[in-house]
Amino acid sequence: MNVQRTLLASAILSALSALNHANAQVAGAASAAADADAVVPKVVVTATPFGKSEGDQILTPAKILAGDELRDKLGSSLGETLSQELGVSASGFGAGASRPIIRGLEGSRVKMLENGMAVADVSGLSNDHAVSADGAVARQIEILRGPAALLYGSGAIGGLVNVVNERIPAALEAHPSGQFETRYSTVDRGRGASGAVDAAVGQIGLHLDGNIRRSDDYKIPDNRMLGDPASASGHLPQSFTRQDTLGAGASLVGDWGHAGVSVATLNNRYGIPTLAGSQIDQSQIRYDADSLFNKPFAGVENIKVKFGYTDYDHAELDQENHPEVLFKNRSLETRAELTHAPLAGWHGTVGMQTENAHFSALSAEGGPDTVPVTRSTSTATFLVEETDIGPLKLNAGARLESVKRKPVAHQERQFDLGSYSVGAMWPFMPGYATGATVSVAQRAPATEELYSGGPHDATQTFDIGNADFKKETSRNIELSLQKISGLVRWKANVFQNKVKDFIYGNISGARVDAEGNPGDELLQRIYQQAGASIRGAEAEVSYNQHGEGLSLRAFADSSRGKLDQGGSLPLQPAARIGADLGYRSGPVRAGVSLLRAQRQDRLASFEHDATPGYTQLGANLSYTQHIGNADLTWFMIGRNLLNQDIRLSTSVLKEVSPLPGRNFLFGVRTKF
Repeated sequence: MNVQRTLLASAILSALSALNHANAQVAGAASAAADADAVVPKVVVTATPFGKSEGDQILTPAKILAGDELRDKLGSSLGETLSQELGVSASGFGAGASRPIIRGLEGSRVKMLENGMAVADVSGLSNDHAVSADGAVARQIEILRGPAALLYGSGAIGGLVNVVNERIPAALEAHPSGQFETRYSTVDRGRGASGAVDAAVGQIGLHLDGNIRRSDDYKIPDNRMLGDPASASGHLPQSFTRQDTLGAGASLVGDWGHAGVSVATLNNRYGIPTLAGSQIDQSQIRYDADSLFNKPFAGVENIKVKFGYTDYDHAELDQENHPEVLFKNRSLETRAELTHAPLAGWHGTVGMQTENAHFSALSAEGGPDTVPVTRSTSTATFLVEETDIGPLKLNAGARLESVKRKPVAHQERQFDLGSYSVGAMWPFMPGYATGATVSVAQRAPATEELYSGGPHDATQTFDIGNADFKKETSRNIELSLQKISGLVRWKANVFQNKVKDFIYGNISGARVDAEGNPGDELLQRIYQQAGASIRGAEAEVSYNQHGEGLSLRAFADSSRGKLDQGGSLPLQPAARIGADLGYRSGPVRAGVSLLRAQRQDRLASFEHDATPGYTQLGANLSYTQHIGNADLTWFMIGRNLLNQDIRLSTSVLKEVSPLPGRNFLFGVRTKF
């Protein structure tokens, strides 16, 4: 353990030192330094209230995946797509389900959004449930933490991920535009086609997008069971995927703003590679309305009003395709935001949000229900403000929220939540800044944490909640140091998060049957509360990240979660060190990436085996042709080129479900 921490610290310091030296050299070339900021694309972070670009998000750590970078990293799930970003790891349930984990926090503590509205699926309940937002048709994917997260929920202790597909147009296209892509992957005979097109008829903006993906069980490098030559090899059973999405939107657009509606459908069927071999059949239909009014009154920059209704369900199927548990969620969300002009030096957004959800996870076989029918309502007000005091930049947010859980056969609970965050950044010399953020966030226990009392076949557990749970209270402090301009840029963060009444699932070791009686079919998982702390460090350095010629990115991150009473939190991410080397020259783009994850032996009391370290090597190559008004890009992507047997420490299936082996993706993309 000490050796691991020493190696990580040494790698961070070495990377910062080496690239600071490189920056000193390029600083001598005045013209290159002057052009550096122009090289970085100004992509707007839509989930922040002030419409700033990624490079301006100093107090709210932000990462945007867009353009070529997003297409290169696009995986079969949202977790896989984001898994090599700073501070972000992923859960793993085969190719069909993988959710982002931010700084060791997962589930409902990481808010999932689509165009700034909750995805309203049940992926936060368990890692075997896929996120319903489709990255294949996304224009960009945003990762945020800090004060801006309070706009979307008090429970977003870890942060939020926003998938932006611009399904409701906010601007008119002079000519029809769009992008289509098809790709094939060798490891699973994966076939996929996706696309989106935008057009305008008069003042009406139109949008259409869709995605079709099919993949078979993927190849694995070694045996299914780690160190067990008698277990399956060749392909991982029940790792297939079948997904279709279709979305359409229209809006009226003018100088005053825009107002529009959209509808989207999702049908997704994928295998769960447990030894029992279950499947999930998922479907969703989603309706959204979005409006923005520019300068409606004096002193008001804009007003946004949004509505979203989601009808979601999925069935967990056994090997004979018989349903065992039926999950349903009906959710209505409303949001209203007002961004005011600077007032007494403060610029900010105030708003209200309501959510009304009807959720259940009922037995299809007449046994105990996993989660009873429960209606949840929440009403919140929030405020996010920023100002400058001399050279000091301040950012603050607050949220008050009331949450009610009303089950049909258990006691009703109400939680009054108060959360706030304050950050400051000081540019102590040109191009360099240091900052600090302090936040307190409260989270109401999720429905399943309160009222579970039945089998969850996909995870092979019998879940037991506790209706008397208290609300979680997180106290977080983060310190940062960064270089924010020039060809060479870097940042380093350290953080500590103390959580009172942290809720986690504890595998007791007892085995029961589907009725909860002694047996050998399911492991008993009991939700418990205890004090916990998560601390960690991150560092990232880049050179010429978006310019022509050579580019470089290196990063390292580590986090550790512990219970105050002793022992580690379950499913902790491994410490990692990674590097990307890229090259751009006209129509040619190429890159190589290397990620080293260390052995993870910080185990919870019920975890038995350490997760071995691994080295993940990837590469990409693309060539773009200009044909008329369109760009045609041919690309090839290689993943896990060393064919390593990779197990994720964050997956409850790590012992039986390795990641795919060596994989080559071939595809063509057109943009017009």
